[in-house]
Amino acid sequence: MRRDHERDQCRSAGVYPVGGVPRGLYEAVLLDRDGTLVEDVPYNGDPEKVRPVPGAREALDRLRAAGLRLAVVTNQSGLARGCFTAHDLRRVNARVEELLGPFDNWQICPHAEPDRCACRKPAPGMVHAAARALGTTASRCVLVGDIGADMAAAAAAGAAAVMVPTPATRDAEVAAAPTVAADLPDAVDTILARMRLVEGPRTARRPGRGTVLVVRSDAAGDVLVTGPGIRAVAAGADRVVLLCGPRGRAAADLLPGVDEIIECPLPWIDAPAPPVDPHDMRALTERLAAVRADEAVVFTSFHQSPLPLALLLRLAGVPRISAISDDYPGALLDTRHRVPVGVPEPERALSLAAAAGYPLPPDDEPGLRLRTDRLPPVPAAAGPPGYVVLHPGSSVETRACPVELATRVVRVLSAAGHRVVVTGGPDERELTARVAAAGGTDLGGRTGLDELAAVIARAGALVVGNTGPAHLAAALGVPVVSLFAPTVPFGQWGPYRVPTVRLGDAAAPCRDTRATTCPVPGHPCLSAVEPGRVLEALRLLGVAA
Repeated sequence: MRRDHERDQCRSAGVYPVGGVPRGLYEAVLLDRDGTLVEDVPYNGDPEKVRPVPGAREALDRLRAAGLRLAVVTNQSGLARGCFTAHDLRRVNARVEELLGPFDNWQICPHAEPDRCACRKPAPGMVHAAARALGTTASRCVLVGDIGADMAAAAAAGAAAVMVPTPATRDAEVAAAPTVAADLPDAVDTILARMRLVEGPRTARRPGRGTVLVVRSDAAGDVLVTGPGIRAVAAGADRVVLLCGPRGRAAADLLPGVDEIIECPLPWIDAPAPPVDPHDMRALTERLAAVRADEAVVFTSFHQSPLPLALLLRLAGVPRISAISDDYPGALLDTRHRVPVGVPEPERALSLAAAAGYPLPPDDEPGLRLRTDRLPPVPAAAGPPGYVVLHPGSSVETRACPVELATRVVRVLSAAGHRVVVTGGPDERELTARVAAAGGTDLGGRTGLDELAAVIARAGALVVGNTGPAHLAAALGVPVVSLFAPTVPFGQWGPYRVPTVRLGDAAAPCRDTRATTCPVPGHPCLSAVEPGRVLEALRLLGVAA
């Protein structure tokens, strides 16, 4: 099948977004005012007290020079409290612009917390409003702020976020932030560096570059977050062959841009690792040689090595190989790419594709996607659309929702009027039956990955730990209540570019351990979550009962 014809088919099947032509990783930067742009003076109505933070004007001018639109999103409850007048607020904001240059839009919440408005951060209202005013979407914005409410508002809208802590920022807020910068200039450095990373070298595109072998082993979630990088390769290749492992095969079947799939476990990637069998390795090398690939792009996670497979690819005669490698590759790689720590996994994949000469084309968004035309019908038991899916299990113990918490969440959501559908794999039937007995519909063991995707696609939201279904929801644009165990960084592995509320103790002792078995008795990072917070998260995401 010709690549241009496949792209047309994908668009007609709902794979690629409809609308304007996006450009770059971000289109706009939204900034909190007090504590981020200017020194925080509580309830300030005096323009003479406006003091920019160090380096603010130069940092903002760099964003403007990069073609990014700028907006301010600021809570100003002092207006509702009578601490200053609307005229005072206009004078203060005019002084901010006088010192820092013009902003393309201002979004101001004048309400106090008891008003429970839709605009006061952590609600996402101002983020959505600023994005609309700037002619973009929240997923194409990055918000810079100094407190947890800023980060939560960005996440609930599906925007990226960078925290610049001040002495008033609580440690728990810093731990939960997806990205932390030392100051505003450092935050701007981070934003611009990530944009350059996914753009790749400034060289002319060479469409129709023959057959490209792309590789992403490991589990379904790993394959899903690599999807944007694979789509980028597909946009510039005549044919794409994907090598994946058994645990990622079902996800690979749903990725746009893939013409053929080779399924094979890799002993240096898969866990539990199969033994290294010389016969199997010879067979794999012969199979790779039969692809007659013009080049290969080996995608890995941040802790994996591409070099064992690169050796087999060399033995298979692949003339050009690109991969991310911290280790010296010798003659195994033609493009040895480096990525800073903390980059989200989808952007990590996009950056490798770009380094190999395959930047994402301007008619595609840098988010996760599925071939929705390949999804089967939803089981009748799920009922009409609008339910909340709760997926309590995970293939990794530390990332699963504790069964007691899951049961209480179902009880609370059901009492509030939500229809709850509980999902799980064939080996989780006992778990899902116990959880669903609290007031949900049990679909445990009745959905493969494609059926699960179909169920999630019709949901109002998904409540889930850090596991594959979270990435299915991100690919389908379904909001996520993320019960995220901090064993891996949220900024790298959290749901990507989809409205999200993160719950759980981000500073728990298991933080960044990558543990697969909970190192702390009782799973405290998640077991302390109150079910009422899940209900409140759904309200924040606009999911009605």
